[in-house]
Amino acid sequence: MATKKKAVKKATKKTARKAAASKTTKSASSNKNVYFFGGGEADGNGSQKNLLGGKGANLAEMGLIGIPVPAGFTITTEVCTYYYDNGKKYPKTLNQEIEDNIAKVEKAMGKKFGDLENPLLLSVRSGARESMPGMMDTILNLGINDQVVEALAKKTGNAKFAWDSYRRFLQMYGSVVMEVEAEAGEHHDPYEVILDKAKAKAKVKDDSGLSAEELQWVVAEFKKLIKKRSGKDFPEDPRDQLTGAVNAVFNSWNNDRAIVYRQKYGIPAAWGTAVNVQAMVFGNTGKTSGTGVAFTRDPATGENVFYGEYLIDAQGEDVVAGVRTPKPIAKMAKDLPKSHKELLKIRTKLEKHFRDVQDVEFTIEEGKLWMLQTRNGKRTGFAAVNIALDMVKERLIKKEEAILRIPADDLSHLLAPIFDSAAEKAAKKVGNGLPAGPGAASGKIYFSAEESVKAAAKGESVILVRQATSPEDLRGMIAAEGILTTEGGASSHAALVARQMGKVCVCGAHNMTIDYAKGTLTGNGVTLKQGDELSLNGFVGNVYEGNIKASPSQVIQGLIENKAAAKKSATYKKFMELMKWTDSHRKLGVRTNSDTPEQVEQAIKFGAEGIGLTRAEHMFFEGNRIDSVREMILADDDEGRAKALKKIKVFMKKDFKGIFKALDGRPATIRLLDPPLHEFIGTMDAAQKKDLSKKIGMSAAAITKRIHALHEENPMLGHRGCRLGISYPAVTATQVEAILEAAADVQKKGTKVLPEIMVPLVSYARELELQKQVIDETAAEVRKKLGLKKSELKYTVGTMMEIPRACLTAEEVAKHAEFFSFGTNDLTQTGLGLSRDDSSSFLQTYQDAEVLNNNPFAALDQEGVGKLVEMGVKGGRSTKKKLKIGICGEHGGDPSSVKFFHRTGLNYVSCSPFRIPVARLAAAQAALEEKGMARGEVS
Repeated sequence: MATKKKAVKKATKKTARKAAASKTTKSASSNKNVYFFGGGEADGNGSQKNLLGGKGANLAEMGLIGIPVPAGFTITTEVCTYYYDNGKKYPKTLNQEIEDNIAKVEKAMGKKFGDLENPLLLSVRSGARESMPGMMDTILNLGINDQVVEALAKKTGNAKFAWDSYRRFLQMYGSVVMEVEAEAGEHHDPYEVILDKAKAKAKVKDDSGLSAEELQWVVAEFKKLIKKRSGKDFPEDPRDQLTGAVNAVFNSWNNDRAIVYRQKYGIPAAWGTAVNVQAMVFGNTGKTSGTGVAFTRDPATGENVFYGEYLIDAQGEDVVAGVRTPKPIAKMAKDLPKSHKELLKIRTKLEKHFRDVQDVEFTIEEGKLWMLQTRNGKRTGFAAVNIALDMVKERLIKKEEAILRIPADDLSHLLAPIFDSAAEKAAKKVGNGLPAGPGAASGKIYFSAEESVKAAAKGESVILVRQATSPEDLRGMIAAEGILTTEGGASSHAALVARQMGKVCVCGAHNMTIDYAKGTLTGNGVTLKQGDELSLNGFVGNVYEGNIKASPSQVIQGLIENKAAAKKSATYKKFMELMKWTDSHRKLGVRTNSDTPEQVEQAIKFGAEGIGLTRAEHMFFEGNRIDSVREMILADDDEGRAKALKKIKVFMKKDFKGIFKALDGRPATIRLLDPPLHEFIGTMDAAQKKDLSKKIGMSAAAITKRIHALHEENPMLGHRGCRLGISYPAVTATQVEAILEAAADVQKKGTKVLPEIMVPLVSYARELELQKQVIDETAAEVRKKLGLKKSELKYTVGTMMEIPRACLTAEEVAKHAEFFSFGTNDLTQTGLGLSRDDSSSFLQTYQDAEVLNNNPFAALDQEGVGKLVEMGVKGGRSTKKKLKIGICGEHGGDPSSVKFFHRTGLNYVSCSPFRIPVARLAAAQAALEEKGMARGEVS
């Protein structure tokens, strides 16, 4: 019976959705450039984000489900693309379509645009497919001028409101469209300087305290400022204003902050932005009006509470800009009880409809509630996990959708360090604010984005300190470990962007003051200068002087350190539950890149299913071990080389025994020595040569001479990898002896060992064939020496696919291989002709110019290097259908790359231990997406 009721309920929901969709007046397939919404009707709906942008699609959808939305229209993303493709010109029909839709808005709202009796004012906002908060331009109160302001004052009987709306419009339009902003050397917004003069003269604290007459003075001063700096008069014609505003929003798609944001989040420039033109509703008409921003759940922690802020007698920009201190949304029940009650109902309705946490903007105009926006709320990694798992328990979503909606990279937030409790207790507290981005961060104070970027480039940990951040601070926010603002609230720009980036953030620390001119931050009687150390606790909002010692996160304490208290924490329990879900869905194996037994043990606790890469040369970077490799490289005869190899074998055998024990029967891919010569001998100074001389019995002069003889112009492509093994077969043989003897020793004690011997830097099939002969001959000798049968000491031989030629001739290489492992770090270097170490000088320039959308060493170049991977997979499996193929570059821990490797048919990815949870989640998401599931589409 319960099942039948559930089916009826589901069918009813579908019927209701179809009924709402039937109100759509025109098909999206027509050649429309402008889509209307309002009055319960809409030309589009929530499924059309690619065309209408997220904001426009959701405004249409809200209207269709009966939520009060001011009427408006959306100019599509396709118009933006056309604009840029055609020398910033528009489709010929656009102007008429805009006029037609203005008429529809006028009818729906009962007002006229530019009218001198009942004027309609408009807002003009951007709206990309993916939310880009604050990165593009917005203009409010458009349509006001010297005549309309008087009409507005007369119509509303509220001159103060009319003049306040006018000064806001001038400030936005002057800055955005006429580009009158702070000039070089100015520390403050010139409009705010004028406002501060007016407030000082009137002896009021907030803008809302200014009278109509005082606001008239502000308007006059703003006009003078615009005329003086732009050389142009402010446009009085509302149609001209609208044209300028639409141009500005489209142009802002390619402003610096939007480009930086797109680079960080992989948003293609080709997507473009929509423009949303909407009837203004006013929260600044008095004490029965207001505006706010809210989340249907806490975006920092995920707690199921209505979370947000509002201001009485204000417009929306006042809340997010941090100029005034807003009130928590709970207090609205006392100030505006009717609207608060209605807002709570809308909160529930939106969450049930969109089945995700919503970030909403609203305005209350003289007691009437209007919803201006809804979008899936940006959240921290902590919140993402909590919300997803809670919504499964609440039966809002299924487990599959919970997996899909958590950005895989956000799991790293749960692994970030926290402050050591004793060290935090002993630290000097200098302030506190709102905990906007959880975590612990310590670093040096910097007061500007520019200085923060410079300091981070030098390797410093940075705390960006601002009165309030703006979109222009984005580069600094990306560079910083933590962000502190002295103004604003939990819905301010700083809080919103920090949460999305996973940055530690404390905002609205009102008991602290910044003096930009002096470069100081003062709180609790302590004055700190630029470059001084500061620590932020983003869980509780506390600010401390100095650098506080950090401790591992609760997940690390429970998983790696096996601490009982940490295992009882909600964070640990939900993390483990999520990992269990992911493993039930993923097809792609996840291994680790680890070089020591300790790293392997750690990786297995994170869920590694074996080793995808152990780099033999990394065993020799510690202590005096490097000397034996240097001795081998510097040897100029077989006898000297054999002496060094004997030492190398002892170290390797010991380490491999530890690694095999730690693996406890799991497979291990071991890359044979691949030492670029410069890493071992190219950086030796005179003291090191003298010390090495005593150890190996070779004079310092002889060492210097040998180093010069071995010098390579391009050691990355020099005498290394299989080339070294082919030149000196004993180098390969010694390593194989160490691997297999270690395997035999461990197997004697009852632990299964699965060694996979990987030959590096293969270009030609013949190279692998020659090395495999050495490996097989050596293995036969080891078995004979130990009295073991072939079945008692097994191994496989494969190659690292890191040279384009190997990928292009994979069908030949596969004849001698039992597995492939793509070394995408070097494949990216050789495939793109880019040095990972030397390209940093121009990589940022390339990203700014959008030659590259991402750093190709962080996220795989799927269109280029990815093609080489695909060719390698196809070629290899054309020779051996069941050829095991993996990837062991750092791309194995990048979510977008992991999904590519899943689609390409690899058996596993391998990454560093701390990236394993990210790879596991991304692999599960890839498997679900392959089934046709996407966020919000799991039935």
